[in-house]
This record gives sequence, C-alpha cells and structure tokens, in this order.
Amino acid sequence: MFKTKLSQSRAWEEFYTLKLMHRHIGAIAALILISLLSSLSRTPIDHTISNYWEGFLWGLADPVISLDCLVGIVAIGLLSSVFVGGAAIAGYYVLATILGVVIHLFQLNLPGTEIAIAISTIVFGTMLMMSNQPNFMVLALVAISAGLFQGYADAESIIGVGMMPLVTYILGITLTLFAVAMSARDIGLAMGMGKINRILPWKMSIAGLALCAIGIVFLSNSISKTYL
Repeated sequence: MFKTKLSQSRAWEEFYTLKLMHRHIGAIAALILISLLSSLSRTPIDHTISNYWEGFLWGLADPVISLDCLVGIVAIGLLSSVFVGGAAIAGYYVLATILGVVIHLFQLNLPGTEIAIAISTIVFGTMLMMSNQPNFMVLALVAISAGLFQGYADAESIIGVGMMPLVTYILGITLTLFAVAMSARDIGLAMGMGKINRILPWKMSIAGLALCAIGIVFLSNSISKTYL
C-alpha cells in the first residue's frame, strides 16, 4: 500500500513537473517569436522615455526585443541548472547588466560591445553542446562579462533620461531577466541537466547549435559595422 501511494505521488510529481516545463518552454518560445518579429519590423532602438512608467515598460521590453540578450539569458538559465547553487549565476548576470548600464551613464568607454555580446552567445552555445559539465567559475565569469557588455549596450538607448525613469528602467530589466533565467533553469532541471553523469538531451544540443548560429550571425554583422 505504501509503495503504491509513493509511486502515485512520484507519478503526479513528474506530471506537474512536465506540465510546468512545457509552460516555460511555451513562454520562452513566445518571447523569442516577439523578439524575431521586433527585429524584422525594425523596432527603433532609441527610446522616448519621459516618465517613470515608460522607463519601467521599456525595461521590461528591452531584454525581449533584443534577440542577442534574450538568447544569452536563456542559455545562462539552462547552464545554471547544472549546479545546485546555479541560480547565483543568473544573479551575477543581472547585477553585471546593471553595472554595465552605470558604466555607460558615467561615460566610461567599453569598446567592442556588440562583438563581445556575439562571442559570449557563441560560448554559451558551445557550453550547451558539451557533454561534460561546465566549470562553475568559468560560467560565472562569462555570464558577468556578457552582462556588463549587454548593460552597456542597453544604456546607449536611454541616455538623457531622468533619475526616476532610469531607476524604473533598471527595475524592469531586472524583473524580466530574472523571470526568463529562472524559467530556463526550471526547464534545464526538468530535463535532468543537474544530474550526475547526465546524458546531454538532444534538445539541448540543438539549442546550443542554434545559439552558436545566432552568435555567428551577430558577430558577422558586428564586424561588418565596425571594420567595413
């Protein structure tokens, strides 16, 4: 009797875990679609922010309409599921993004922003395709570097806004990044990314390959803009 109840409990737990994973996948897929449509429609990069509410809304939207940022944080969330304390990696990325915004607002130069973001996307994709678990410190450093450059790039579109709109903009970015990263982390956990001696799911390999392809496209475009 006890074994039967235990097996039923595990079955229900697996069912809800699978259902939650599908919801997260659907939500992230919708965000990626929105990002692609924004890119195709050439949504203007420069924002007209005149009050704190517009700042908050643009903060929520920027990580979504910026495809390189979106795929980067999804990759960080997936990779963070390998580690027990992997949620800290997403936290490092978000804090680094905020620091990148501050660096730009203080008019400090951070060269090669777009190239660095593209390279970090390729690195994340490569890590997803690796059969061995990535090193925690290496992943954390790459996440911090990507966050710095991403925040610096985002700040280019909000130069000249007031203090309150800036604060709400940063708050919006933080909420969106954490939501996407934690959703991606839940997907990775549901797929067994954190298990010892795991067998890499083929879906993760495809995701890593897609990230590498996106990163290569962004890198090519960035090099063309910079040197041609």
